[in-house]
Amino acid sequence: MPELARVLEVSESTIRRDVEYLEEQGQASRIHGGVLYAGTSPKLPHFDARQPVQWEQKRAIARRAAALVEDGDTVLLDGGSTTYELARLLVGRPVHVVTNSLPVANLFASDPASDLVVIGGNICPRTGVAQGPLADQMLAALRVRKTILSVAAVNDEGFFNNNLLLVGTERAMMRAADEVIVVADSSKFGHRSLAHLCPLDAVQRVVVDPGVSAPWRQRIESAGVSLLVADGSDETTGRAPAP
Repeated sequence: MPELARVLEVSESTIRRDVEYLEEQGQASRIHGGVLYAGTSPKLPHFDARQPVQWEQKRAIARRAAALVEDGDTVLLDGGSTTYELARLLVGRPVHVVTNSLPVANLFASDPASDLVVIGGNICPRTGVAQGPLADQMLAALRVRKTILSVAAVNDEGFFNNNLLLVGTERAMMRAADEVIVVADSSKFGHRSLAHLCPLDAVQRVVVDPGVSAPWRQRIESAGVSLLVADGSDETTGRAPAP
């Protein structure tokens, strides 16, 4: 609530009343530490279930990752819940956004400050993410400055996600980028998921929350990857000091 009051330049009591009204209308849902949109966008059960999980960590990671995005950048975002939090921080900034995520695209569809390109393909009804051969073909024709991906798991073999088609499309996203950044909260480390995305050293940066263990910090850095730890002190605009 204090964060919303500061950004909107109103009192906390006003924010509380407005949020209570939005909850009554089914447009918002309060969680510990924040408020989530729960409005009229298509219902995506898996995405809706994942969004509140580790929300504070995801929010901190998103703030740290937003500091890596410069005005004028072309940024490719996947459909993970952490990249969604990052996308929220980029709304209103002069950036070029490419995404295969309907929830992310919805954030920028009416934003006059940004340019939006939506990747087509087979839409996963659980997450609202386009994937598969058509998405891969479109991505092959694009070039971006940064691709920012979320993952389901990280272990010594590298990064994983839980959908075979999605992993193929995310590899196409990686090939399109000058720089690949993975955003992952500490709960993802030391596990594997269904489909192997890439080795640890196939990306340039990993952004994590402070909960990641010292051995995992060392493993990531030993792979030649820049490790950025979110400290939770950045402002919500994402305009934190450059790394």
